[in-house]
Amino acid sequence: MSVPPEYSFVIPVCNERDTLEELYRRLIVILDRLDGTAEVVLVDDGSTDGSFELMLSLHEQDERFKTIRLSRNFGHQIALTAGLDHAAGRAVVVMDADLQDPPEVALELAKRWREGYAVVYAVREQRLGETRTKLWTAKLFYRLIGHLTDIDMPRDAGDFRLIDRRVVDAMSSMREHNRYLRGMSAWVGFDQTGVTFVRDERYAGSTKFSSRKMMRFALDGIISFSTTPLRLTLNVGFAVSVLAFLVGAGAIVAKLAGVFTVPGWASIVVVLAFLGGVQLTVLGVMGEYVAQIHQEVKRRPLYLVRDLVGVEEHRAAPRIPESSQSGPRA
Repeated sequence: MSVPPEYSFVIPVCNERDTLEELYRRLIVILDRLDGTAEVVLVDDGSTDGSFELMLSLHEQDERFKTIRLSRNFGHQIALTAGLDHAAGRAVVVMDADLQDPPEVALELAKRWREGYAVVYAVREQRLGETRTKLWTAKLFYRLIGHLTDIDMPRDAGDFRLIDRRVVDAMSSMREHNRYLRGMSAWVGFDQTGVTFVRDERYAGSTKFSSRKMMRFALDGIISFSTTPLRLTLNVGFAVSVLAFLVGAGAIVAKLAGVFTVPGWASIVVVLAFLGGVQLTVLGVMGEYVAQIHQEVKRRPLYLVRDLVGVEEHRAAPRIPESSQSGPRA
């Protein structure tokens, strides 16, 4: 049985062929500077630009670079989960492949881990190449989720972090489908600290996170770790009910006093539209929670593995049976 490495780097890849060689060049320098053995687990999340073939080439050049190929695109957080499931290191560094997370920061993360911290997260002190809208919405989201949840989630910290093996195992035991890994690593507890860094511009290509995906990701994070939206809708419903009662009481008093006049169509339409909008909003919030319950009770696997290159099998990672795979292996 082979001795597990001291460090594992888990990197999801989706159509990042233009960045992989530069990522490889910078990572091998970092691997040699670490105070222990290391591996790199690249997770191909349904790439269609030849990224997987390039990852195979990187493995041939350096066996420390290993690859997991998923059966299709399952999304960033699921790809990270697949990497965490298969990472063997005592400490796991999670980062993106676009080089906005500088690999060199991993040295500082490892240093703080050696000091005894179980989670060392990287805090974005500055974000180069981001639009004002992206910066403003990101700032708003981190502060909003901080107020909505009871968990102490660090502000301006993404998925870029080092996680101790104890935390990795705890997170791997949490198999919910709508995953918000940075919240999960905060939820498990243990000693945590942050390291500031300057987030670089994307090295090449374009972001795979559209505005719609970012909104979905933010909503998953809030719903996964907070029931405040449900309580808020209850409070809004109660307030509207009280308001409706007061309006009705006022109408009765006006009628008894003889000053009652037939209301116009405009006021009726406004009131009905307002009440209907509140009802639909309440149902929509409830529907989001019910949809996540529906997703969980089906108990489908989080992902399916198509190919493993240099990586050992993992019991939590179901693979497509060889007889059902079509076409030659790449």
